[in-house]
Amino acid sequence: MQVVAKTRRIDLKMVGDIPDRVLNVLKEEYGDLQVISDVEEELVNVEDTDWFRSMQAAMTPGKVLRAYRTRENLTQIELGRRIGDVPRQHISGMETGNRPIGREMAKRLAEVLRFDYRKIL
Repeated sequence: MQVVAKTRRIDLKMVGDIPDRVLNVLKEEYGDLQVISDVEEELVNVEDTDWFRSMQAAMTPGKVLRAYRTRENLTQIELGRRIGDVPRQHISGMETGNRPIGREMAKRLAEVLRFDYRKIL
């Protein structure tokens, strides 16, 4: 059994056999709770699923770069400025796969976007 309580202040997750008195206290304190009972469910490593393998195969270096840039809320222009005045067209070309990403460029991108540069090589 899992319990997830979300409010503006707290995100609480409890896993295991949770006594009713604990659930009652949580309900009293936080109101609605999401209680997930997955006793019969078997947990599966996501990396072992066909979905994950298909998603991983579809992720080109350019798509990975775009995902990290988007995560940081940067435009192509801003990213280009931060890595050393690289034109927007070059960033676009790398994201679409029309321009290769070399090791040094990957390192510069990774430093600004906070990821392991080997993910786009």
